[in-house]
Amino acid sequence: MADPSPGRWPLRPVRRPRWSAQPPTAGDADPALITSALKRAQARPSGNWFVVAASADVRPGRPAGARVLGRELVLWRDRTGAPVAGPGACPHLGAPLARGRVTDGCLTCRWHGLCLPAEGTEEWRPLPAHDDGLLLWVRVDDAGETPLPAPVATPRPADAVSAVTRLAGTCEPGDVVANRLDPWHGAWFHPYAFTRLNVVSVPAPDDDRFVVRVTFRVGPWLGVPVMAEFACPEPRTVLMRILEGEGEGSVVETHATPLGAGRDGRPRTAVIEAVAATSARPGFAVAKAVAPLMRPLMRRAATRLWRDDLAYAERRYALRSGTV
Repeated sequence: MADPSPGRWPLRPVRRPRWSAQPPTAGDADPALITSALKRAQARPSGNWFVVAASADVRPGRPAGARVLGRELVLWRDRTGAPVAGPGACPHLGAPLARGRVTDGCLTCRWHGLCLPAEGTEEWRPLPAHDDGLLLWVRVDDAGETPLPAPVATPRPADAVSAVTRLAGTCEPGDVVANRLDPWHGAWFHPYAFTRLNVVSVPAPDDDRFVVRVTFRVGPWLGVPVMAEFACPEPRTVLMRILEGEGEGSVVETHATPLGAGRDGRPRTAVIEAVAATSARPGFAVAKAVAPLMRPLMRRAATRLWRDDLAYAERRYALRSGTV
């Protein structure tokens, strides 16, 4: 049997055990511990900042639409490339501004040609926006917190191959965060992706994080063993960072953005997940060179995991709300 701890070689042979033969983790996944970690995360400040899109989704010259807390938003870039965000309805007759055109940094409505500059007008006021290089954030100041000048920072590796994935489900942001604060479900719920998962430490008053040893599967017989930590820098974000093993320093940011209620009256939440992968190996330069080919594969892997995990989050919400 291969050594499950990280070592010199990134790939290790792993046998494929029967799913039902795994050691049960129900005894370790204490609901009270997960709930306590979630409550501490929700008590942290966010400064009213919400992730709304990947930076690459808001291109110069093209507006994009978004939604936060039931608000329709429009996003575009000004003459300098800085992001602009604000109400998505034209102040004239309510046309969808996301279908307008951007010319010389101004957004023009398609219905009657009303031009909205980046600094806004008396009828249309922009919202604070921030581009961190990978994700675009918008600040909504009636979200109930003291505003902060910028989002709570989540440091990323400077030299990384990055990809952003977005899905949405019928649940609340806390259900998404709770899913990430339950590392014990990994090898059971995602056996195609994880094996040999061992939770090394759980949150404590002086170290509010989970530390996990796990092997990421690369095909049926090979895996990459790593040690990783999970922590919540703010209420709607879970940050996973690889501490040891291949890809040390790589991060996965999971952001849960409340979209508002759907037509059925139930809440919708977007999961916007950013992966920033790095490696100290010389061959990583090749990975960077073919990053445009790698990103679709990275997004496909994240989408497969989150299709499963949204079922977990949606079930959690359905049980709590009595809509099973």
